Order: sequence, then C-alpha cells, then structure tokens
Amino acid sequence: MTPVEMRATLSLASIYGLRMFGMFSILPIFAIYASTLPDNPSALMIGLALGAYGLTQALFQLPFGMASDKFGRKPMIYLGLAIFAIGSMVAALAMNIEGVIIGRAIQGAGAVSAVVTALLADLTRDEHRTKAMATIGATIGVAFAVSLVGGPLLNQWIGVQGIFVMTAFLTLAAIVVVKFVVPDPVHSHYHSDASAAPAKLKDVLKNKQLLRLNYGIFALHAAQMAMFVVVPFAIAKSGNIEVNQHWHIYLPVLVASFVFMVPAIIYAEKQAKMKQVFVGAVATMLLAQLVFAGSIQHFWGIVFSLTLYFIAFNVLEASLPSMISKIAPAAAKGTAMGVYNTAQSLGIFAGGALGGYLSHKFGFASVFIFCSVMMLLWLIFAYSMQAPPAVKTKMYSLDETAAELSTANAAILKDRLTKLIGVMEAVVLPQERTVILKIDKSQDWDEAQVYKLLRG
Repeated sequence: MTPVEMRATLSLASIYGLRMFGMFSILPIFAIYASTLPDNPSALMIGLALGAYGLTQALFQLPFGMASDKFGRKPMIYLGLAIFAIGSMVAALAMNIEGVIIGRAIQGAGAVSAVVTALLADLTRDEHRTKAMATIGATIGVAFAVSLVGGPLLNQWIGVQGIFVMTAFLTLAAIVVVKFVVPDPVHSHYHSDASAAPAKLKDVLKNKQLLRLNYGIFALHAAQMAMFVVVPFAIAKSGNIEVNQHWHIYLPVLVASFVFMVPAIIYAEKQAKMKQVFVGAVATMLLAQLVFAGSIQHFWGIVFSLTLYFIAFNVLEASLPSMISKIAPAAAKGTAMGVYNTAQSLGIFAGGALGGYLSHKFGFASVFIFCSVMMLLWLIFAYSMQAPPAVKTKMYSLDETAAELSTANAAILKDRLTKLIGVMEAVVLPQERTVILKIDKSQDWDEAQVYKLLRG
C-alpha cells in the first residue's frame, strides 16, 4: 500500500472503531439500566430500545450509499455521523424508555457504513482493497470485544447516559477525522466490489446459496440482541454480581473464544474446509442456545453457555463475509454485501423486539428456545448448502484508456482471461477500469500471463 492508501485505511477503520465502540459498550449493561427508568418499562420495551437501531439502519443503509454516488462521499458521511450524534444525545437526555427508543432509532438512521466502504474503494487500488476491507473488519471485531469488557467499567464511572454522551463526542471526533485525516478522493465512482447496484439486486436475491448466508447473519444477530435482553439480568440474579462487575465474566470468556476461533479460521481457509468448520460453528451455536435455555437460572451454566456462544459467534462472524465473497458473482459482490448487511440490521431489530416480547410473556428460557429454533433452521440450511469454492479474489487496474474499451474487446479479454489455468471467473469492467478474477487456490497459476494480457 502507498502511504495515502495506508492513511485512508487506518483513518476510515478508526471511524468504524470509534462509532462501534460507543454502540457496543451499552450491550452488556443497557437492559439493567433501562429497567431502572422512571416508567418501569417492560422487557418488550427494553428489547425495542436495543433493536430500534437495527430497523432504521436497514432502511437507510443502501439509500445512503447510493446517495453518496450523487452528492459525494464525505458530505454523506458528515450527514450520517451528525444524525448518529444527535440520536446519541437524544438517548442520553431521555427520561423514559420511549425517549431512548427514539434516540436509538435516530442513531440507526445515520447509516454511513456503505458510504465509508465506497470511500475506501475510491482511495485504494483494486489490488489492495481486500486487505483494506479486512483491516476494517478486524477493527470492528476488536471494538466489539473491547466494548463488552469496557461497557461495565464505563458504566461504573459515567453511567449509561454518560456512555451515550461519550458516543456522541466520539462521533464528532470521527467527523474531524474524516475532514482532516481521510484523504480526498481524486474521483468517486461506482465500484462493483464495494457498492450496491439496484440492477443487480434481483440476481443476488435469487441466489439460494447467498440467501442461506443472509438468513444466517439475520439469525446470528437476532440471537445476539435477544441474549443481551436477558443475560445481564440472569448474571446479576444467579451470581449476585453487580452489573459494573460483569466484565469479570466477559473478559475470560472472550479470551477463550479467540483462542478457539483463530485456529478454526486458519484451518478452514488453508485446508479448504470452510463448509465443515462453518457447519460445526452453527451446531455449536445451537448447542449454546439449548444450554442457555436449560441453565439460564444457574451462574456457571450461563458462563459455560457464554463461552460456547462466543466461540461460535466469532467463527461465524469472521467466516460469513468470506463466504459471501467466494459465492457472490464477482461483478455483484458489493450488492451481495449490501443485502447481507441489511439482513444483519434486520436481525438486530427482530432479536431485540422478539427477545423482549418473549422474555416479558414467557420468561427467560423462552428466548433461548426461540433462538434454538432459529439455529436449528440455520443448521439445516448450512448443512444442505454447496461448499463454497476454494478461491481467492484478485483485482487489477486497467489503464486510463479502459473506458474506451469496446464491448467486443472487453468480451475478448474476458474470454482470454477465463482460459488461463486456475482462473474460475473473470469480469472486465471498462467503466470502472477494473478486472476481477476468482482464482482456484488448488491450482498453480501464472500471474505474469494476466499482466501480459492486460498490457496487450
């Protein structure tokens, strides 16, 4: 990467990190905080407050991304972050659960994820974009882990209202980073690998393999949000542990889960065993939900369930985007990821709302029975899906005359690239000055031949 690409990657990753840390920090403590509000809200209302963010995120994510093609990346990021900061302050100042729900919904309306991804694509060369995207993904994962431990500690010092205020200021700091640290793109344009295209939605939504993965990310985050409606109360009651001390549980559980996750992901990628590891992780998640249902009143049962849960969660959260990339058509990867991210946001809303409703009506165990049913369906879908091909994606930049490449010549170049040993799929995109190849990892291939054809 050039220094400019590195600066763009790290600064945009920091924006995700700042925003997500503030968002995730409330998860392990919010339910108990909300129960102390003056109007004595039900578990249903608490669940809606947790999940409201996901509904508006799902509604505004794709429109924000497409609007950035017309109005510019940075202006839309400023707008989205400002909306997010306003929502954080509304939630901080709310005196009842309804006010918190409104604040959380406003937070979700500042849906800048797709715009940040598009800006990153503008600022990085094709051959380095996958690495840049992976950096952002790792940043989000670290922010999630740190926030689960940091949330209870911050609650001890500044309270949940203080965390909302902190989130607003972190968001304003992110605006400063965008303005003064993130480079300005020389030009912005649509990127098939990073942006959604309405014309490609139909094909993506008809792909049964992608639909299985979209259901999976929906179920994964629905179960996560439902869990955080119940588990804080269960830990406090069964272990007689004050909420500010809950980090003592999350820290060792998360460390243990990462110890198991890293070898599993390496094995899946290196040995082309992605489906086997994936199905095993879904089965582990199902087991975690069943153990939750049977032991939610027992402290050590909760700890064991959380350990199983986070082992499975981390493996699935890391492998799902990789599987989307392997399965989606090369020219529609951005659209596939857009649908995937929307399904994730809808899962956040559904999990919060249904988790709250079931907990309110039928008790803690019913939440995990519901989650077990979701995971059983996912296990069936995962077991019956086709194994994702053992491929890696390579991207190449065409020269400045690529936009003038005729349709016939683009088709000829695509045909020649497809015939190279090891190339499973080739896409030539003259308007984006990009060539995308999917390479079979099990075969030797000569990259010099690719460069020869691109120069020819």
